[in-house]
Amino acid sequence: MAPPFRADHIGSLLRPQSLLEARSCLSSPSQMYSLDVPESVKDAEMQAVREVVQLQLQKGVRPITDGEYARHIYYGGLFEKLSGFEAKPDLPIPDAFRTDFPTTTGLAKMGAKTRAAVICTSKIEYKGSPYLSEWLALRDNLPQHLWREAKFTIPAPNYQHIQLKPGTAWTQESGYTSDQEYFSDLAKCYAAELQTLYDAGLRNIQIDDPHLTYFCSSQFLEGCKKDGTDVDELLDIYTRTHNQLLANKPTDLHAGMHLCRGNMSGSTHWVSGSYERIAYKLFNETNYETYYLEFDDLERAGGFGPLRFLPKGKNVVLGLVSTKTPELEDPDTIKEKISAAAAVISAAQGISQGEAMDYLAVSPQCGFSSSSLAGGRGMTIENMWEKLQLVRDVAHEVWK
Repeated sequence: MAPPFRADHIGSLLRPQSLLEARSCLSSPSQMYSLDVPESVKDAEMQAVREVVQLQLQKGVRPITDGEYARHIYYGGLFEKLSGFEAKPDLPIPDAFRTDFPTTTGLAKMGAKTRAAVICTSKIEYKGSPYLSEWLALRDNLPQHLWREAKFTIPAPNYQHIQLKPGTAWTQESGYTSDQEYFSDLAKCYAAELQTLYDAGLRNIQIDDPHLTYFCSSQFLEGCKKDGTDVDELLDIYTRTHNQLLANKPTDLHAGMHLCRGNMSGSTHWVSGSYERIAYKLFNETNYETYYLEFDDLERAGGFGPLRFLPKGKNVVLGLVSTKTPELEDPDTIKEKISAAAAVISAAQGISQGEAMDYLAVSPQCGFSSSSLAGGRGMTIENMWEKLQLVRDVAHEVWK
């Protein structure tokens, strides 16, 4: 099955200066889950979305996204808006988090003493859509026939759980007695949100789950061992939850999963390692149609070998253009890498190189601004558009 776009991108875009200035009152990491957003900031977000949608249309960039302009960070806006969750702006590092958790370990080296998180304190319920207003802000800037060319991103259900100290993602007062109960109710909320967004015209959803790559990190695995956590069981509960939230999705709602290794300020990534350890399970035991994977750096992300586990009927968007560096990639090198990836799939499935190419698309390896204040070192808005247009042009030449 072919991916929805041969040239794709991951969703977040560098913020214009006007939006950064408007959001300056919300720039502290402790405010990432704040629901107290001034009307002036909301107006600036709406204007920025209008402008970035028009730029994507003018430049022929697809899919069309809102750049995640209404969020402080890519995973903002969901957990804190679900009934049963409570934002904690300043949990202590490292005590409140998993042992040797790569993100908090990295933040501590940068001088951070606390980190915000969202903890379940009562029964998790879906009493209103966390993201409908964001989707409508994007949708309403498009004619109806272009709604199908838009994509919306949401964070994975395991985002809070995987970082927090084992047993602390939910409190005793919440009424939950197991992670399975916690994730069962959370998956129901995700399923309800997918239906709400679908009913409002969304046809392409991307679930961002960069933390699954932590299962490829020896640091994370060793930390889990110190905590007495069975990593295979942990990965199982996460993949089951993904499947639960997808179980009843409308058949014409395309669902993809994005994985990377971190894309924070100054081109920071949190882990390195090939997809090898999780590839079979990822491709064969999660019910996504498309996987957005970074392959721009061999040392950080490994080679294309894990693509041998990709089954027929699914596809991969190859993240071959870096959002971490401003230098523009060589088009011929990108084409060679696409061919190399197709060769792995061709050999594994016993199909022709041309047939294997149909399983692939190309994109940048991550979003351009996972957090509103973060971008690749030296990356400018002009560099960003050049890279998105490079992806567009390479895809046009490869898949004529």
